[in-house]
Amino acid sequence: MLLEDLIVISKVAEFRSITAAAENLDMRTATASAAVKRVENAIGVELFVRTTRHLRLSTAGERYIPQCEKALSMLAQAKQNIKDDLDIIDGNLRIALSSDFGRNLVIPWLDEFMDSHPQVNLRTSISDSNIDFYRDAVDMALRYGSPTEANVYGFKICNVPKLLCASPEYIAKFGQPQHPDDLTEHNGLLYQLYDIVHDEWCFTDSHNHQYKVKMNSNRAGNDGELARRWCLAGKGLAVKSFLDVSADLLSGKLVSVMPDFTPSPTELWLICPSRQSITPAVRLLRDSFREKTLHILKQLVDEGILEQRSLDKNSF
Repeated sequence: MLLEDLIVISKVAEFRSITAAAENLDMRTATASAAVKRVENAIGVELFVRTTRHLRLSTAGERYIPQCEKALSMLAQAKQNIKDDLDIIDGNLRIALSSDFGRNLVIPWLDEFMDSHPQVNLRTSISDSNIDFYRDAVDMALRYGSPTEANVYGFKICNVPKLLCASPEYIAKFGQPQHPDDLTEHNGLLYQLYDIVHDEWCFTDSHNHQYKVKMNSNRAGNDGELARRWCLAGKGLAVKSFLDVSADLLSGKLVSVMPDFTPSPTELWLICPSRQSITPAVRLLRDSFREKTLHILKQLVDEGILEQRSLDKNSF
């Protein structure tokens, strides 16, 4: 009986589906089905009761699989302990990234990481939707916003200030708003998630007064990079994180608009589904992400694009 077959059995029990287990393990459904049959033949009993629509644990499966999962957990922990002791950086990195930040900044960082650690294999999922660790085949997620789930483990990378931005061409054509009340005369490039269009923008001034503006818009999308591209093309104003548009700000392709009125900041976190998933590779990536994001934010401060107080708030 192969150890890999027992892993398949455990995943089939978790997802109550051979197809879903195969997708999670990045293998063909036929391969996962064959693994189930090998284990059942080896122990002489059926572990699952199958119908055309459903799969559930048999009585034998209810007894056998929890013991199997316990053994697998002990083996995985023993293997990880050895790697920790030897500082071995290898295996698959399955990471979820947001669209704009992931494509334009994090992927090059991961390429550098893999050049330094050639035994690492990368699997990426890029989307602005939240990741479900029990549904999606990922081991960590680098995402904006502090985690609200009680059953995950996370590392704060940095505070991330936001800004209202536009291209110089847009400003030249439509003028530069000075106050949130002026925004009703401008076109907002909006973010849409789960069919909800986020058309209300909120700003805070230096006296902590808050302003809410319902934006007019002819463009909305569920991809953060799309809003940035529209903004670069002069199609309207966008609210973005300083990290997402850092290169555009430094090159002058985008400019900060209404800097005295700031959108609510966010945070960048590296999230893992369990303590066991926090490997030496994850810790190295955490440190690398902190170093690289801080370097970008300091560049923006040095160029007078971002205020120093935004960096002073950073804490891990």
